[in-house]
Amino acid sequence: MTQGGKKKKRTVNRSIMLAKKIIIKDGGTPQGIGSPSVYHAVIVIFLEFFAWGLLTAPTLVVLHETFPKHTFLMNGLIQGVKGLLSFLSAPLIGALSDVWGRKSFLLLTVFFTCAPIPLMKISPWWYFAVISVSGVFAVTFSVVFAYVADITQEHERSMAYGLVSATFAASLVTSPAIGAYLGRVYGDSLVVVLATAIALLDICFILVAVPESLPEKMRPASWGAPISWEQADPFASLKKVGQDSIVLLICITVFLSYLPEAGQYSSFFLYLRQIMGFSSESVAAFIAVLGILSIIAQTIVLSLLMRSIGNKNTILLGLGFQILQLAWYGFGSEPWMMWAAGAVAAMSSITFPAVSALVSRTADADQQGVVQGMITGIRGLCNGLGPALYGFIFYIFHVELNELPMPESPSGGSTVTQYQLQQNSIIPGPPFLFGACSVLLALLVALFIPEHTNLNLRSSNWKKHCGSHGHPHSLQAPGEAKEPLLQDTNV
Repeated sequence: MTQGGKKKKRTVNRSIMLAKKIIIKDGGTPQGIGSPSVYHAVIVIFLEFFAWGLLTAPTLVVLHETFPKHTFLMNGLIQGVKGLLSFLSAPLIGALSDVWGRKSFLLLTVFFTCAPIPLMKISPWWYFAVISVSGVFAVTFSVVFAYVADITQEHERSMAYGLVSATFAASLVTSPAIGAYLGRVYGDSLVVVLATAIALLDICFILVAVPESLPEKMRPASWGAPISWEQADPFASLKKVGQDSIVLLICITVFLSYLPEAGQYSSFFLYLRQIMGFSSESVAAFIAVLGILSIIAQTIVLSLLMRSIGNKNTILLGLGFQILQLAWYGFGSEPWMMWAAGAVAAMSSITFPAVSALVSRTADADQQGVVQGMITGIRGLCNGLGPALYGFIFYIFHVELNELPMPESPSGGSTVTQYQLQQNSIIPGPPFLFGACSVLLALLVALFIPEHTNLNLRSSNWKKHCGSHGHPHSLQAPGEAKEPLLQDTNV
């Protein structure tokens, strides 16, 4: 395509975005309170994950009571199935939301993501079964980011996505501690009822207050373009990985570094509770401290590092912190070691934002969506493979408990738990040590990524549906940078 053709296409797409904004301002959005705004999306995200955050401590207890012999293996399988189903369904749901509107799919994803909550006290087996199957619709972030893209311009989008991501982190700073306190004082049944009530409030908020961001007048244009398998194919973004050597290096780095991170998120709080002897309150405090430090690291610290040492060196530094963190988790046998490693973990959270920034700066304007879509697809795949891999490694190294941890010793850990841990395994956390080795390989691969280069993908016809993989918003201009999608996950 000639340079003039590219400019003409970008002009047309900007005109479409401008027309959508005019329609929205003219009252073309039926139902809801006010005009569509980022704040509607923020409230939806906050309520959903606040409800799940309340269940952090009760879920860990119910998981061990339901699967006392193979707790970590079953946890890995449950979260792994959910992650894989989310990876497979996200592109299809995104493409359908381009046709039928965002509001209906916000309602659908929030309802099915929160559907398992009341089952915790009714039937634990059904609770975990529904959690696994709910992965088909557990893609609220994808629809929320599409909602935000509908109502923001390019220069506003990064800040808007940052607000949504910060809201997600903020919802998990306080809710686990609140859930643990209420469970200790009033019992877990009250926590489940409260979480269910908040989930219902979220659903009612979407029904009553959230206006449709994709106006009715804009939808007939979408009906004229039928949904193809290319748009719904979750592996479409991965098929282009080998077409450019730089893209291949970046994608291998993301895969090797995010695979252990996804597995860690699925099992680490259970590991603290069952193996390290943390109380429910200690786990909640750990989540809060880690969340606050991660927000600081991804805003202030990341900005300073990007200006002072450059993009590539920031990625390498983040990978170095991740190796140290995972090795510390793997060999740590005392509670204070977990707290110290958690502080390092907050610093390691700068890696993926730095990778996304590197892609955004080095890729051609009309390739942003393609490359960001690849990275998003790989992260989605890791969300399915990582938890299953960690659960399997825990299982083969016989890292399990036969009983819940005893009351805490003065040092903050259970002496019985630590004794059993020393008897069962020389390495307290084998999966974390495996993760450290994986990230070390990612670091070696990242050394070969040039600081400044142009990413050129050979296939030009892939651009026509790249928007459905960067985030599900097919009307976005090719030159707009796609933000990486956060993956929905239970605490």
